Amino acid sequence: MQKSNFIRGIAPLAALLAAGAAVPALAGGMGAPVVEPPVMTPAPVVQSMDGNWTGGWVGGKLGYADGDAGANGGNSGTYGIAGGYDWDFGKWVAGAALDWDKTDVDLGGTDNLKDITRLKFRVGADLGRTLVYATAGPARANANIAGVSGHDNGWFGGIGADYALNDKWTVGGEVLSNQFDNFQNTGVDLKATTAAVNVGFRF
Repeated sequence: MQKSNFIRGIAPLAALLAAGAAVPALAGGMGAPVVEPPVMTPAPVVQSMDGNWTGGWVGGKLGYADGDAGANGGNSGTYGIAGGYDWDFGKWVAGAALDWDKTDVDLGGTDNLKDITRLKFRVGADLGRTLVYATAGPARANANIAGVSGHDNGWFGGIGADYALNDKWTVGGEVLSNQFDNFQNTGVDLKATTAAVNVGFRF
């Protein structure tokens, strides 16, 4: 009888201990799921101009020429090539280049302007990815004026700007005034204004 009473006495205690052991398992089963943080993919690195214009370059251009020889004048499209080297001094840039414009400006009768070659010196403001500059130097024209065909020397001056698309490629524009006085001793002054857009590759 005493043994029976003892069993009945510890039964509630055993049930309580069993319930306590089940609580951690139940709590673990109802816990919030662990969410993994998203993996961030780094953005692609795009090379860009660092504002240093020092180096060599080559380029091509398309444009327009308006010329006159004495009382006669005309206009034509142009195309050409150029190449040079620049030195960046921080706030400003200096450079030298050679360029050539091919054109066919009808100046009346048999007169025409065939092409212009230039030795260019330029000085400009370094604005980071933009270079604004003035340029001038000697020029040489190939033309037929007053029945005389050949080359003669003169000069040019103008302004321009280049914009760096990245560390290799640039786009820009330029307007130049070209002057050839007394071309080939004909007594006729040959003048031409040229405007062009250009694409350059820097190295």
